[in-house]
Amino acid sequence: MKQIIVVCVLLAFTVACDGKPSSSQGKPEVLPVPKVTVEKEKAEKAEPLPPEVKIKLKRDGKDNYSWELSGSDVNEIIKINEKLRKNLGGEQQK
Repeated sequence: MKQIIVVCVLLAFTVACDGKPSSSQGKPEVLPVPKVTVEKEKAEKAEPLPPEVKIKLKRDGKDNYSWELSGSDVNEIIKINEKLRKNLGGEQQK
């Protein structure tokens, strides 16, 4: 009788195993990777300050104007010089 019980237990044990490897043995299961979206904040770009141009304005006794311009941006200096000539009508001194 004990032999029949032992055989039944062994048979149940072998049927339960099914010969399939457990998840820890062999190839690991591949879990689906969740999709992650990262959004970067758009930094507001402030406009850079215009190049600095220094103006030294002079007026003589006959109400004539002259000026001296200095700065780092040549194009800005030329633009301001033209504005001064147009608005003041004077000649630039060197």
